[in-house]
Amino acid sequence: MSNVDRLRKSFRTALDLSSDYDVDSLEYRGIEKWDSLAHMALVATLEDEFGVMIDTDEVIDMSSFTKACEILTKQGVDFGE
Repeated sequence: MSNVDRLRKSFRTALDLSSDYDVDSLEYRGIEKWDSLAHMALVATLEDEFGVMIDTDEVIDMSSFTKACEILTKQGVDFGE
């Protein structure tokens, strides 16, 4: 499974979305399920899935699927597959 697919799966799992839900254009608070509590669950899921530590500024800055990809890339996760 590619890292981008792992990221999509993490979003769907943390936000309790269906397995075919299109998360690529998802933004924080763009759907009712992505509230502050789900945001913290998402951060924990991403940290576990990718073996990274996301700092407080990055947690605050993670406002979309695209931004999560950028933050993880800075952490050394390769999405160029």
